[in-house]
Amino acid sequence: MTLATAAPGIGRTDPGYEIARGSMMWNALVPERFPARIVHARSVSDVQEAVRYAVREGLRVTVKSGGHSWAGNHLREDAVLIDVSALDEVRIDASALTAVVGPGKRGNQLAAELLRIGLFFPVGHCEGVRLGGYLLQGGFGWNGRALGMACQNVLAIDYVDAEGELRHASELEDPDMLWAARGAGPGFFGIVVAFHLRLFPRSSFIGVAAAAYPEDRIDEVFAWADRVGPEVASSVELDLLLSRETVGVRGLGVQVSAVVFADSWRQARWATAFLNSRPRGARLALPATPVPLSVLYRNAMRHYPSAHRYAVDNMWTHASYQQLRPGITRIAETLPESPSHMLWMNWRPPARPDMAFSVEDDTYIALYGGWADPSQDEANAAWSAQRMAEMSAYSSGIQLADENLGRRPAPFVTDAHLARLDALRAARDPHARFHPWMGRP
Repeated sequence: MTLATAAPGIGRTDPGYEIARGSMMWNALVPERFPARIVHARSVSDVQEAVRYAVREGLRVTVKSGGHSWAGNHLREDAVLIDVSALDEVRIDASALTAVVGPGKRGNQLAAELLRIGLFFPVGHCEGVRLGGYLLQGGFGWNGRALGMACQNVLAIDYVDAEGELRHASELEDPDMLWAARGAGPGFFGIVVAFHLRLFPRSSFIGVAAAAYPEDRIDEVFAWADRVGPEVASSVELDLLLSRETVGVRGLGVQVSAVVFADSWRQARWATAFLNSRPRGARLALPATPVPLSVLYRNAMRHYPSAHRYAVDNMWTHASYQQLRPGITRIAETLPESPSHMLWMNWRPPARPDMAFSVEDDTYIALYGGWADPSQDEANAAWSAQRMAEMSAYSSGIQLADENLGRRPAPFVTDAHLARLDALRAARDPHARFHPWMGRP
């Protein structure tokens, strides 16, 4: 019996189904949604045959690359869930500054391979995140303020369409599908099996400057970050991280981090000179110091321990800190224990090329509720959505990497781009084979 005639993968009544379903999520808070079948694709032809099976059976299709979707948008009731994490081949053309990468490639592994040969790509900030979902949803990664959203550096894609056919999309061939792949996220109506990427020379200096402040300085630190934000060079990622486990601080505190990519240590010191104006009272302070990217990854992952349950939400905004202050005060007052935290990222986007990704703003605020005990689900799961809802008057939209659309719908592309995506979906997937975003029919 062949895959063409047999049901592929694991079905709901098969042994091992629940283990397989749970393994589709990095988040230990697994939604109560049950795909009809779970298919672990080992090749492009496996992907094609799984789609064709869904067509024959009248089932919808979802895709998982790394399973790092906090909300588990790939876990849908009665769908064929196609796991493409094994499609992780990489072909690098160093002379052309390009690479062809499978959707299952881990971003941190790609970064390490590129750094060894003097190259770079703005992969995501967390270990284990695979490129499929990261690139489709937009992708703001390391040095992304200077190099652009990761998706705008996707030159072409190879994808399997709603009928199981393998196709190619670039600026010259099927540009509409490339446009959609640059930002449609989990609502993309195809399965990308290879991304063609633009690469960059690596920076000579990669490092960080940082400081840590106690609770009584939080207000002053946020006001300062808002004030200096427009002056921060694009080579610097200025972040504030509010948590109850800040290095050097007992209890609630805020960590200031300025990750910098530069051509020299001297240039890095110049780019981070704005930190000289930061408030006094820091418990710890680190000037611009070279740090391997692998160490930056480890530091980031301290805030996202595995085997934990997470509920996440976010917003883009151009509101001032004074306007946001009541909401941030409320966040601080109700912040659960670590690893729960709030991220404030200074972004200040430039003009972008025309692509589906189209909602961003001066500041990005994300709330990450994290806990280990299932008995705390009800108390903790709603925290991030409630706090974001309270600040929604100042929101210009959300970012799909940290979406919570099933619980709190919010704009993630402009109205015009959403209309174009819907029109393309109707034309390319007329039988609605692929699920749209959570919160939409």
